[in-house]
Amino acid sequence: MADEKQPTFDIHSGQPGNLENLIAYQKDSVVSKTIIGKKTGTVTMFAFDKGQGLSEHTAPFEAIVYLVDGEAEITVDTKPQKVKKGEMIILPANIPHALLALSPFKMLLTMIKS
Repeated sequence: MADEKQPTFDIHSGQPGNLENLIAYQKDSVVSKTIIGKKTGTVTMFAFDKGQGLSEHTAPFEAIVYLVDGEAEITVDTKPQKVKKGEMIILPANIPHALLALSPFKMLLTMIKS
């Protein structure tokens, strides 16, 4: 879990960027970086250190979680699922969900608001 320097990623450049290197892990923390933030939806990158998580909550919008690195337990409607690098899960609107890092993990969260 090296303290990587976060490269800049200009969404307006039309150039490719590496999601895995977009955000760095921080010890005992959850770190986030908004890539796109619009009224109609957001795309946010998160890095969770092992043991970190988000307690059960709901959101009024559907979301897609794609794991870029590591492994997490993602609970949707009281049903825990192990999700690992390269896999995704959909979080339905208004359904309780929670996340727990089984190892350090990075995820791309795409929330659709309309």
